[in-house]
Amino acid sequence: MTDVVTCVISHDGKILILKRSDEVATHKGKWACVSGYVEEGDEILERAMKEVEEETGLSRENIKLEKEGSPVNFFDEAEKKSWTVHPFLFTSDTDSVKIDWEHTEYKWINPAEIILYDTVPKLKEVVESLISL
Repeated sequence: MTDVVTCVISHDGKILILKRSDEVATHKGKWACVSGYVEEGDEILERAMKEVEEETGLSRENIKLEKEGSPVNFFDEAEKKSWTVHPFLFTSDTDSVKIDWEHTEYKWINPAEIILYDTVPKLKEVVESLISL
């Protein structure tokens, strides 16, 4: 199992989705929330906060942890890999983000609109585990 964090960031009732660049290792061109590998020795919440800072430019002062969801385990046929996703919901005091090289664009959407996007596997389930759609 490969452990990853997925951070859903909400602002004024909308959530942030980001389109993965061609420079990332997996799921190129798919829409995702902030995510990253949990490395050996990482504390999972700390890894989540670091990923938010790196991928959005939001500081810890801009975000507040609202909820930690139950881990989601699944086998990804496309990648031939088993994943454990650790979901987190943060609220942000701003909708101004500065994406890094991992993404090409971002959007703030209504959570129920997640089904309209070509997303990384299980993103809809992760969002639903944190927010009522």
